[in-house]
Amino acid sequence: MEQTTRILNQVLPILFLISLGYWVRRKNFLTESAVGELRKIVVNLALPSVIFISFLNVELQSSYFIIFAVTFSLCILLFLLGQLLRKQLGVRYSYFPYLVTGFEYGMLALSLFGAAYGLENIGYIAVTDLGHEIFIWFVFLPLLLVKRDGVQNPAEIVKSFLSAPVVMTILASLLFNVLGGQQWLYQLPVTGALMTTFEFLGSLTVPLILIIVGYGIKLNGAGLKAASLVVLIRMGILIPLALLLNIHLMQNFLQLNGYFQAGLFTLLIAPPPFIVPLYARPNLEDEEKQYINNVLTLHTVVSVTVFIVYFVLTPVA
Repeated sequence: MEQTTRILNQVLPILFLISLGYWVRRKNFLTESAVGELRKIVVNLALPSVIFISFLNVELQSSYFIIFAVTFSLCILLFLLGQLLRKQLGVRYSYFPYLVTGFEYGMLALSLFGAAYGLENIGYIAVTDLGHEIFIWFVFLPLLLVKRDGVQNPAEIVKSFLSAPVVMTILASLLFNVLGGQQWLYQLPVTGALMTTFEFLGSLTVPLILIIVGYGIKLNGAGLKAASLVVLIRMGILIPLALLLNIHLMQNFLQLNGYFQAGLFTLLIAPPPFIVPLYARPNLEDEEKQYINNVLTLHTVVSVTVFIVYFVLTPVA
């Protein structure tokens, strides 16, 4: 009974906040522009704050490079699989391969993990995400830009990588981690106040993101069948793969604890990156725009459901 109560008290807030976001949209409590401004706060302030703290306090180990290589390679393979399946299945949507690969870490996986396992444990999922971040900024985004604008200048790609708030935060946090900043950053007069400020901002991350996710749930029934193909392909591959990697790689080989395993699973069941529609071609047909939005929305709903089932069935000691 005690275990059941604990699980309910950790799962229900996720559903309540997503439902609240959905209610906010249905009742026109906030306009889309207002939610867009909230998203700016999350992406530029709250999310970098929680990521900075998580990477600052994580204990760096050489074994993490194996996880880095696995997640990076997996993303590459998924993109190639998307290209192959598009030809084999005759999918007419040009952005299909971009929806088969990549994971929405910042705006979903991190918030789900933080809500269920606690923000103090965010460092575990942050480690599993490192290779994925390199893929997103050095491979995925350049491919999106080439598809949209044609050949890109490598200098511009590097600039976009270094100017991304999440990337800047990770690099700065890892530097301070190596320099032992997890001790003196909290103790010095001004930096200690900054760290407290980051903690305050970081506490906004989970509720704001889940409300924004709920607000964005808009499914078009006409395109649901086409969108479900991507979800079935991804989940059919990634759920069994995540479970196998947790057993054979994370647990048996690297001997990492349940939080690392939960972090990897949460990352791999997340929907495709939400940046796909942001960097799509401006002249894209309305049908394909709706297709992309349907895939992201449907996958988000399925991801939340699968995560809750995993959390209930796989308790972390």
